[in-house]
Amino acid sequence: MDDHIEIARAKVNLSLRILGKRDDGFHGLETRMAPISLADRLIFRAAEKYQLICDVPGVPLDEMNLVTRAVRIFQRETGKACAYEVSLEKSVPYGAGLGGGSGDAAAALRAFNLLEETGVSVEVLADWAAEIGSDVPFFVYDSVCDCRGRGEIVEPVDWSYEVNALLLKPSFGVSTPAAYKEWFDSSEISGIDYLPQKFEWGAMVNDLERPVFQKHRFLAEMKMWLLKQEEVEAAMMSGSGSTMIAVLKSPDLADVLAARAKEDLDPTLWTEAVKIG
Repeated sequence: MDDHIEIARAKVNLSLRILGKRDDGFHGLETRMAPISLADRLIFRAAEKYQLICDVPGVPLDEMNLVTRAVRIFQRETGKACAYEVSLEKSVPYGAGLGGGSGDAAAALRAFNLLEETGVSVEVLADWAAEIGSDVPFFVYDSVCDCRGRGEIVEPVDWSYEVNALLLKPSFGVSTPAAYKEWFDSSEISGIDYLPQKFEWGAMVNDLERPVFQKHRFLAEMKMWLLKQEEVEAAMMSGSGSTMIAVLKSPDLADVLAARAKEDLDPTLWTEAVKIG
């Protein structure tokens, strides 16, 4: 049979509100997540048994990889062998808060549901995905969604908007568990704008900016720099960072803004122009 290709789109958080710590130790939250045009690719080829390969050196290929964890769950729940070689082609950077690994795991669930002809509903796939991580159910839907609970309660939303953005990531990452842990005792930095930025499609606001900006002042400065640029309609950290989202007035302004950001802020910045939704 021909190879099957599954696209694993990355995500941004367009909003993130923390409601407090739950009895199970997780933080309750409300967030709107949206897939973006930046994506990994998974290529499935029939083989004697399941195996995973990757084009990026150092990516774990054993049971620690979220793709393999997804496959093991699918095998357990369906009894299918999933006898395919999965070639993972990475484009989403690691530690960017863009959900690269989670998106790959969800893509594997979607692909094997098709390849093994199991006909499992998206709701059930999302339930299985929650075992892997709080944001993996969102990726199963591969659409703009409002998520609640610890992120595993997913509700797709109508989305007919064209939103263009530039993503900017410094060379360092941010620990997601540390960001949530430090949220309660964190405080705002004077002169930094944390207010919601309102659009027809919703308000951009991120409660995790408070603890993350306290620890990584450069991200706070980057946000304020972006808000002053004429090409930018809004700027915010996505999720727990360290990626910043700059909503653009026009998609053809991305290259100019990226070049200026590298000149003014950090020549090593990773940047990517994307469409949201």
